[in-house]
Amino acid sequence: MMRQFELVERVKSYDPAADEDAINRAYVYAMKMHGSQLRASGDPYFSHPIEVAGILTRYRLDCASIITALLHDTIEDTPATQEEIEHLFGREIARLVDGVTKLNRIELQSDHAKQAENLRKLVLAMSEDIRVLLVKLADRMHNMRTLHYIKNPDKRRRIALETMEIYAPLAERIGMQEIKMELEDLAFTELHPDARGSIVARLGFLREQGGDLIGRILEELRKILNEAGIVATVSGREKTPFSIWQKMQRKNVGFEQLSDIMAFRVAVDGVEDCYRALGVIHSHYPMVPNRFKDYISVPKPNGYSSIHTGVFGPERQRIEVQIRTSEMHEVAELGVAAHWKYKRDGAKLTDGRQYRWLRELLDILEHASNPEEFLEHTKLEMFQDQVFCFTPKGDLISLPRGACPVDFAYAVHSQIGDTCVGSKVNGRIMPLRTQLQNGDQVDIITSKAQTPNPTWERFVVTGKARARIRRFIRTQQRTQYTELGRGMLVRAFRQEGYEYTDKALDGVLKIYKSPATEDLVALVGEGVLSARDVLSSVYPELKNRAQHSDNVVALKARPPERKDKSGTMPIKGLIPGMAMHFAGCCHPLPGDRIVGIVATGRGVTIHTIDCENLEQFADQPERWLDVAWDESEIKAHIGRIDLVVINEPNTLGSVSTVIAKNMGNITNLKITNRTSDFFEMIIDIEVRDVKHLTNVIAALRATPAISSVERARN
Repeated sequence: MMRQFELVERVKSYDPAADEDAINRAYVYAMKMHGSQLRASGDPYFSHPIEVAGILTRYRLDCASIITALLHDTIEDTPATQEEIEHLFGREIARLVDGVTKLNRIELQSDHAKQAENLRKLVLAMSEDIRVLLVKLADRMHNMRTLHYIKNPDKRRRIALETMEIYAPLAERIGMQEIKMELEDLAFTELHPDARGSIVARLGFLREQGGDLIGRILEELRKILNEAGIVATVSGREKTPFSIWQKMQRKNVGFEQLSDIMAFRVAVDGVEDCYRALGVIHSHYPMVPNRFKDYISVPKPNGYSSIHTGVFGPERQRIEVQIRTSEMHEVAELGVAAHWKYKRDGAKLTDGRQYRWLRELLDILEHASNPEEFLEHTKLEMFQDQVFCFTPKGDLISLPRGACPVDFAYAVHSQIGDTCVGSKVNGRIMPLRTQLQNGDQVDIITSKAQTPNPTWERFVVTGKARARIRRFIRTQQRTQYTELGRGMLVRAFRQEGYEYTDKALDGVLKIYKSPATEDLVALVGEGVLSARDVLSSVYPELKNRAQHSDNVVALKARPPERKDKSGTMPIKGLIPGMAMHFAGCCHPLPGDRIVGIVATGRGVTIHTIDCENLEQFADQPERWLDVAWDESEIKAHIGRIDLVVINEPNTLGSVSTVIAKNMGNITNLKITNRTSDFFEMIIDIEVRDVKHLTNVIAALRATPAISSVERARN
């Protein structure tokens, strides 16, 4: 355990003006507060905050951050209070300690609401002061280093999973590459020990076979750069086991097929030297296609700058070379800590591109309807690779890979996203669902009459866009539900000889736990409450009649059994006489893996096994039925497809001709969106099975008049 004077010396080595007395007082206070508490390893608990503080000195953080690290567990785990810490160490320290304390733990467990709420607290806390996140990352790093002392394997796995899914991406977002890589590798050790062990063993075997291969490559790289008159520091390393495993997963290849498992770094004095060094390396060694990335011209969102290139280098080894200046290297390794800035009132976020993501998370927080939705959209923002596009004025917009012009529009400004009606990509008018590529120039066409289209949610990928669209849909649906509910209540009241007024509902708001009359009316329109139930609550003497009426309605509403023309059921595994219908969200076809969901009064609904709507029944296993297609009884079924077609003469004729030639029969067609250049439509086609529908889709994709076609999933 680090001694008191050692910690002070570390801080004073890079910050001679640090408050030595405050650090000493915090060290003694934390030791006293934690007293005889022990960690799972058997070490004194106080060793943990000391190690956290030591990790932060590696990144040369200010005195307030070091003191916060020493005190970060005192409020939660000891009798210490925020008021006492403020009295002893000042308002800034108390605020930082409180920010870390409020985070508690971001728990990946069945209680998603709690997990989401804690992540929400984290975003709010770090938006006020990024040092809260730095202390939290150091805290998590030390906990991961000692994870093996925890005896409960389920708890170890949960901690490793939340590290991989939450903390490592956050470390990457603020440019703390060193922390990110260590967190990933420690989590990988716990989550996939066999895979990691196998990769480590194979790396060891390669080292034995190649001898000092890295040393020989380093020597040759230094030689060619020196001969070209370039002063450079060259270093080399193997990629981490986790990065190798991740690449194997992403490219679906085996270890033997990976040849660029070595990375070399060239550090030079200036930006011009970076490009000179690149020219020298490319003139000596063949470049690997599609392996060149210039993050100096277009830096990553977290401020990372470097040139990456893959070459068939010395000894015909395929290697990755990263070229950067010494300053770029410091930013790459230390991230936000490399360009730390202070003000008397505390550290403030630089209003630069590297913090755009944090402002976007705050925007999502504002528009998400609940913590779970915030968690979903936040993960979308954190876990996707980036694509870099430009506005017509040349401003850079970074987006997740797979983003479309609608995502781009919302990234520029929420109002532009809400009112976009079309887009030009590299000067050509393209559908709003077009996937953007690196370097695309995007021009958004807007109209004041436009509002967010609910169909956009099918293809947007950014959390900000999805949150805004869902907010609009909720607002629109709320209005529709209110109008529908009021109409249903008016009819129900009139049938019993009463006149409906909003005031009549005031007396039953408490019964239904509704804060306002409009909320109760909306619940009726949504179908959560029956208009007759509400009427019976207002006039209790009608209750018996209302119950009788509801029973009659339920009997009339029972759907008929779905049978084919021979009168037999096309699904095996159902109880004889049970009503059955196919889900309209996923449109199952013979050949799909299917499952049945039992619904009171409706029989069984058949879904595909990968239908997104099944998530809502995950905690109700008693409603699931194991069913399968009865192949001997299968007749024609309806498959649904989404098309985007070019607005040209005879386009619909071409579509219908292709479908007919492939033995499909159009049963319904609906145009969902129409512009001057494209039509978006949904077509229901009578087909035999999934394979038949796949053949139809393949034929449509080969038709020039069709921009895109996919099987509909909602």
